Amino acid sequence: MDPVTLTSDRLVLDPLTPRDTDAVHTAAQDPDVQRWTTIPSPYLPAHARAFTERLAPDGWAGDTMFTFGVFLPDRTLTGALSVTRRTPGTAEVGFWTAKEHRGRGYTTEATLTAARWAFTALAVDRLEWRAEVGNTASRAVARRAGFTFEGVLRAALDHRGTRRDCWLASLLPADLGLPGTTPHLPHRGAPS
Repeated sequence: MDPVTLTSDRLVLDPLTPRDTDAVHTAAQDPDVQRWTTIPSPYLPAHARAFTERLAPDGWAGDTMFTFGVFLPDRTLTGALSVTRRTPGTAEVGFWTAKEHRGRGYTTEATLTAARWAFTALAVDRLEWRAEVGNTASRAVARRAGFTFEGVLRAALDHRGTRRDCWLASLLPADLGLPGTTPHLPHRGAPS
């Protein structure tokens, strides 16, 4: 897929390019970004170059992972967000926010913008969010974006060689007032 640019009221979601390498490297020095994401730690300039020059563009070219820089209109990087295809009709959203831009609602706004795009342009009928149990900031973003929490997946994440439990939540097109591409028959009844 050719890269696309998305906009919201305050943000521009634009595919990362080599011109963003320094900003990505700087933001990724934050210990919280390194703790709660799967980026390398320590995060070196070579990692940022590989991300902006190869990994992010390859995801677009392969129609598998769509990585955006989350920018203010003046091209200040506030974070990054990816939508990754998992199975037919299902994708996963992941994100991180630069320390100095937290608490302003940017990541929630970016997540909702990307979700609408995934539901309409990628034919996604289920957008999943996962985060290691304990990542309360990420969980707060998912809640504000309207994700429905579904539980804990035991040992579902490999974080630097250690299996960790993760929270799982989902967002459906209907949650945003959008039609899905396939019918959904929700479960109605007592849990088994």
